[in-house]
Amino acid sequence: MAVTDFPYQTSGEPEADESSSRTFSPRDRVIPPMRGSVWWGWIGPLLVAVFGGVLRFLGLGHPHEVVFDETYYAKDGFSLINWGVERTTIKDADKAILAGDTNIFQQCTAANLDPCASYVVHPPLGKWMIGAGEWLFGMNPFGWRFAAALVGTVSILVLARVARRMTRSTLLGCFAGFLLALDGLHFVLSRTALLDIFLMFWVLAAFACLVVDRDRTRERLVDWYETSPLSPHGPYLGPRWWRIGAGVCLGFAMSVKWSGVFFLVAFAAMSIMWDFGARRAVGLRSPYGTALAMDVPNAAVGLAATPFVAYMATWTGWFATATGYGRNWDQATSSGPFFFVIDSVRSWVKYQWQVFTFHEGLETSHPYMSEPWSWPLLLRPVAFHYEGDKTGCGAASCSEAVLGVGTPVIWFGGLAALVALIAWYVSSRDWRAGAVLLAYGMGWLPWFYFAFASNRTMFLFYAIPMVPFMILAITLCAGWLIGPATRLEDGSLPARRTYGAAAVGTFALFALINFWWLHPVLSAELIPYTEWKVRMLFNDRWI
Repeated sequence: MAVTDFPYQTSGEPEADESSSRTFSPRDRVIPPMRGSVWWGWIGPLLVAVFGGVLRFLGLGHPHEVVFDETYYAKDGFSLINWGVERTTIKDADKAILAGDTNIFQQCTAANLDPCASYVVHPPLGKWMIGAGEWLFGMNPFGWRFAAALVGTVSILVLARVARRMTRSTLLGCFAGFLLALDGLHFVLSRTALLDIFLMFWVLAAFACLVVDRDRTRERLVDWYETSPLSPHGPYLGPRWWRIGAGVCLGFAMSVKWSGVFFLVAFAAMSIMWDFGARRAVGLRSPYGTALAMDVPNAAVGLAATPFVAYMATWTGWFATATGYGRNWDQATSSGPFFFVIDSVRSWVKYQWQVFTFHEGLETSHPYMSEPWSWPLLLRPVAFHYEGDKTGCGAASCSEAVLGVGTPVIWFGGLAALVALIAWYVSSRDWRAGAVLLAYGMGWLPWFYFAFASNRTMFLFYAIPMVPFMILAITLCAGWLIGPATRLEDGSLPARRTYGAAAVGTFALFALINFWWLHPVLSAELIPYTEWKVRMLFNDRWI
């Protein structure tokens, strides 16, 4: 591996000797050392995550309403916690919930279970997570939003840590976490009981696991190179627990929304390509054949079998109870254990097919629907909540809104960074640029198929899995702007580093100001109508 694979100091390039040129060791070339304090590598990201968590948990129960699609997922989560499956609810269930009445489900008998079964079109894990918050804090807005706020906060920590590992810089890791904490769309979805924030979390967690697995694999290969007799094939690496962890996370991502399968396919291919590169980097004579023989079977366990098992495990409630939609419990239990399994699997597959055909034919018009090409430009946000007849803000007309929109400074900066990253990858084949572009593409490009092939109803918040990778693109470009941490002969830092740090700091400041300015319409703060209106940047599209 050429040293140019690590083009700036903050990415982990071994620091040059100030008095003479230095020959880099094979270990430094294959697995660059982590710079800085281990303690600060945790303390810094934790502090950023606490900052983001305070923003997300403060006033979490406001508005005291069932917001947008919370009308589905809050009740489904509560049903799963109590019954193991989603059940149908009575008329005006939302009003009953807000009045403190949780007796909201249809009644049924053992002889007639049909009224209980609710036809739902997403797998259960995200709703189980929402239900966990309701179990802890009650069936109220804080309870059903708790899990989203917790997951949103933890995702800031995960992003900061994975950015630190990819750049070998604690400062850049904290920069990435800080930007995610300030993104408006991530903020809103972290305070709303929708499924997409959970999908984003499990995708990001899987990516982080694979980045750690990449480092661990290279460390083991270098250990073998330095201590064992050399061979043209290299060692068998045994169980790779971080890759298995990634498989669990990807299975869970699909268990929130089926769109997680795009990331599963892409990340599996990416991980195998990293295996090829790792064996090539230590100088094996037949790296690709060896990787095919030793690493691909390992990948099949971690990134095929494991996600399948994780996905099926989240359906335990449906298999174990009689009231799930399409369960056919009487038929399954009437013919012995073997046919119980056969009939149960057959019913489950039929149900999955019904859900697939639903999504293929979902063309219902919605005032806030948007096309995927418009998502990076924030042309059509989603109004999760709006009340324009409020009083008490000190003006004649007051408004209260929750607008699902990204922070423009971050999103537009991210768009520029992604363009730069394409050029970077084409010129250098840097693995980090490739990984970020692949992950961003998997969160965006598949939706174009649905837009053109089936005219499917889509919304801006479907883009939330793209956001961490957009921020990683900004972070990588920030590292390039700052440049390597090498000093000139007189001991001073290069001007590039000074000016680059100033530019990156200015961008972070602008992101903070932009988020602060938008915050009232992200958090349902009561403000004068004129202040609400001025925050609708594209008036005809944001309203």
